[in-house]
Amino acid sequence: MNKIKESPALTSNDFQNFVKFMAKRFLRSIIVILGIITIVFILFRILPGDPARDLVGKFPTAERLAAVREIWGLDKPVWDQYIIFMQKLIFEFDIGMSYDTSTPVLHELGLRFPATIELALVSMILAIMVGIPIGIISAYKQHTRTDYLAMILALVGVSMPIYWLGLMLQGVFARDLGWFIGTGRIEPVLSSELNLYAFHTNFYLIDSFVMGIVEGNWLFFISTVENLILPGIALATIPMAVIARMMRSSMIEEMGKDYVRTARSKGLRERLVVLKHVAKNALIPTITVIGLNFGALLGGAVLTETIFSWPGVGKYIWLSITQRDTPVIMGFVMIVAIIFVFANMITDVIYAYLDPRVRYYERD
Repeated sequence: MNKIKESPALTSNDFQNFVKFMAKRFLRSIIVILGIITIVFILFRILPGDPARDLVGKFPTAERLAAVREIWGLDKPVWDQYIIFMQKLIFEFDIGMSYDTSTPVLHELGLRFPATIELALVSMILAIMVGIPIGIISAYKQHTRTDYLAMILALVGVSMPIYWLGLMLQGVFARDLGWFIGTGRIEPVLSSELNLYAFHTNFYLIDSFVMGIVEGNWLFFISTVENLILPGIALATIPMAVIARMMRSSMIEEMGKDYVRTARSKGLRERLVVLKHVAKNALIPTITVIGLNFGALLGGAVLTETIFSWPGVGKYIWLSITQRDTPVIMGFVMIVAIIFVFANMITDVIYAYLDPRVRYYERD
């Protein structure tokens, strides 16, 4: 039988072994993050060009170039620059100062990253809520008009350029119909007042929700949700299509296994067979796709943020790359790598819950 048995209750020994596994995984992930930072640091240092010339601007002189290199430590060998950078990162958690604004990188990213994370989370939740049901229905009604229509829509979703979809959504629903503003995170007249509110995390959904509970003023929360709809739909299109296609493939594969035929022969209701047994097992490979796509959303929201004037990190990083602002790029890479690591660790935990055969903790 291919049926996956119910997961037995975890003993204290099982839990200890699981914690050991997660600790080992965490340590390996730290090594991976440091390796990524090292590679990116070296690549940006050996690329053609001189960051000092970019900092000086037009008509650089030898004296000005030498002064800028000394101020920013660019006059030292690459290895010495790397040692200094890693020492500050590990012992002081200091990524450095932005070449462009001369402010701490963590401060710059801290102002912008919450907007990107908020947009990515909303987009992924939307993609999951739509993609998984479409995949289940399409697989159950395989080779029917419903299946063909769902897969055509999924193919269109994968193939459709985000910038085109964003412009169409903005043009139709914001400019023509006037249902949404189409730019920014919140109405401009409300933004300054929300930023001055005592409870301020820069996650507008959280800030405005708390403000609504405390003061009974839900205008800020409604405005935040409205401004998230259009960019959220535009950014969710591709992961939604990928999740739907993966869920359909996994469902079709599971529905042909012996345990499904056995469950049906025992007289179980079709809905129970599909949702409790088949869909649960089909979620296992889909979880991987969800984790990878969430990380991709954080790094690939440049076009969406540009079209909707979203004050996130995507456009800021793109400008930093063009200006060779290495400290900002290093900080962004480090944060995204950490998010990827935690996403993979959460995926491991979900795997262990969905499939008891996947035991990540060692048994004696």
